[in-house]
Amino acid sequence: MAESNQIQRRKSQILQVLAKPVQAVLQKEDIAFDDLQEIRMRIGQPLIITSGGHEIIPSLYNENEHIVTKEEIRETLEYISHYSLYAYEHEMRQGFITIEGGHRVGVSGKAIIEGNSIKNMHFISSINIRVSHEVIGCSDQVLPYITANKMLCHTLIVSPPRCGKTTLIRDLIRQISNGNDYIKGCTVGVVDERSELGGCYMGVAQNQLGMRTDILDCCPKAEGMIMLIRSMSPQVIAVDEIGTPQDVHAIEYAMHCGCKMLASVHGDSMEEIQNRPVVNHLMKQRRFERYVLLSNQPSVGTVKAVFDERGSLLYGTETKASKNTQEGLLFSESYAKISRNKGVVGAEA
Repeated sequence: MAESNQIQRRKSQILQVLAKPVQAVLQKEDIAFDDLQEIRMRIGQPLIITSGGHEIIPSLYNENEHIVTKEEIRETLEYISHYSLYAYEHEMRQGFITIEGGHRVGVSGKAIIEGNSIKNMHFISSINIRVSHEVIGCSDQVLPYITANKMLCHTLIVSPPRCGKTTLIRDLIRQISNGNDYIKGCTVGVVDERSELGGCYMGVAQNQLGMRTDILDCCPKAEGMIMLIRSMSPQVIAVDEIGTPQDVHAIEYAMHCGCKMLASVHGDSMEEIQNRPVVNHLMKQRRFERYVLLSNQPSVGTVKAVFDERGSLLYGTETKASKNTQEGLLFSESYAKISRNKGVVGAEA
């Protein structure tokens, strides 16, 4: 019953921000909102829906695909912004607006530049509604491998886009904050630069992040981590999608201050992220104690492998540690083993 109510709320939250003709298309298509991932609208192009990992191009009258019009984009933006786009100027500068339910609406069009930064967006031509999914308990499989002595190990989640990375880190934050058999409840500071983890709407988190969690919403990661350390005394700091030298500096600062780190990075493999100077520095210094590698095969959120800081394979179908300890190539042997194996155990996210 609770799950059914959640799906109905999600359906209502999404439909109420869509132009009326687009609402009609979705209702006719009988889209499963529990599997809905994205709704893409581009002026003069077909409406495209991603659900359960599959792309759907619907039509309204069983003829041609539904072509999105300029009026539908305008109407959708009016609903999203409550008829006041000006009030969302800060969010527009970042390229997205977070709506009720924590769903993120990405926009693209003409960027208005002031100095060296984007001041606003005009003439919006594309909208991408990314549907937020909470999967309570999806981190159960991972938690035993990233904790020791009821404390979190410094953990980096490595994942290609749309493989459940944000869903996993969100549930880990909840469990770390509340505490359970594997970890004692901790004060968690979350720097939510793109409002994806908490999904804050009008200052209130829409997602469950636990009772000991403090959120800095729409704050740059590097500055936010340092702010939280100085103001909120977190035991754990969680951030999504690191990638700049400033992020690395802040992570090292947090670790030196005694905070445990939970972070994520985009990447198809351990070997790929080793080739990035920013992440390679952290790996060479062995800053992170656990690496969780995600995949979308056989399903979104599959936990492909868990490694320790030396490249030993802790989780997967093979558990023998890597013998390759050459600096900068810590994960090559272990990753090769898991990549060749077809029977990877998955966790839905």
